[in-house]
Amino acid sequence: MSTTKEYIDFVCGQIECYGEVHSRKMFGEYMAYLNEKPVLLVCDNTVFVKKLPETEPVMKEFNAECGFPYDGAKEHFILDIENRELLDKVIPLLEKITPVPKKRKK
Repeated sequence: MSTTKEYIDFVCGQIECYGEVHSRKMFGEYMAYLNEKPVLLVCDNTVFVKKLPETEPVMKEFNAECGFPYDGAKEHFILDIENRELLDKVIPLLEKITPVPKKRKK
């Protein structure tokens, strides 16, 4: 099962208060971008946050579950996209620590 357009629109709506948001479809799944930075991976209508030293304390504080977004992926935290208190802590942190991807040369 892949992520629905309605769900990715909902996810983007949940984080739009933190900056400029858009999503990009990749292989039937999505990446959500905040201020041009890839911050959330959305697979099978589930939101994933990369396990990083900076995100681990916040996600563990909220007892976030872990899972694999796709076969062969590293384990990620599963983000409760409806938990506003968690979003207020983790989304600004992700925006701060995530670099803007370098443009690929064509």
